[in-house]
Amino acid sequence: MYLIIVGAGDIGSQLISIATQNSNDVVVIEKNKERAERASMEFDCLVLHDDATVLDTLEEAGADRADALISTTDQDATNIMVCLLGQEMEVPSLISVVHNPEHMNIFRQIGVNVIENPQRLIAEYLYRAVKRPSIKDYMKVGEEAEVFEITADSYAPVSGLTLSEAASEGLFGDGILVVAIERDDEVITPRGNTRIESGDLITIFSENGATPEVTDVFGHYENHD
Repeated sequence: MYLIIVGAGDIGSQLISIATQNSNDVVVIEKNKERAERASMEFDCLVLHDDATVLDTLEEAGADRADALISTTDQDATNIMVCLLGQEMEVPSLISVVHNPEHMNIFRQIGVNVIENPQRLIAEYLYRAVKRPSIKDYMKVGEEAEVFEITADSYAPVSGLTLSEAASEGLFGDGILVVAIERDDEVITPRGNTRIESGDLITIFSENGATPEVTDVFGHYENHD
């Protein structure tokens, strides 16, 4: 892909690294001279030390042929302006970091795919890792629903049962779906006759999130208060 990445700060640099390692054509626009020079030395890509909120800069970066424009600066106003210009230049995919949740609708109204404040997401992830150590990984879906990974312990109520048996015994309530099971480096697509074994890493979708009632089923007993 031909990608234009605006900003070479903490978030942008990580994105540049991933994009260049995957053999994409990358152009970086960075207003800060020091960050621009650092990016040009660290990454195999074109780096423009310029202002991305100026149309001429995006034209120089080749926005007319870009597959995506990704704005990663720490200023929502800058990201909005960049995306508006990208929209004017008909860039097919516009993506931006959004730091203030109150600005989310503004970005969506102009057709931007948004990533909510990454620093906050990391902080929430770390807090979850301390509060709910049984959860290996998770992703929020809407306000309450979550997709998460959890390991079945040997003494878990669900261990040794098929999914149909577990459902018949009421272990899986409404709104809970077993999405995948990883066992011995193999990913199993679950069926009703699929049996859960101790040590399985199970991907769960739960409409009410990873509540203690759900984690109890897999042998991770937590405070219900």
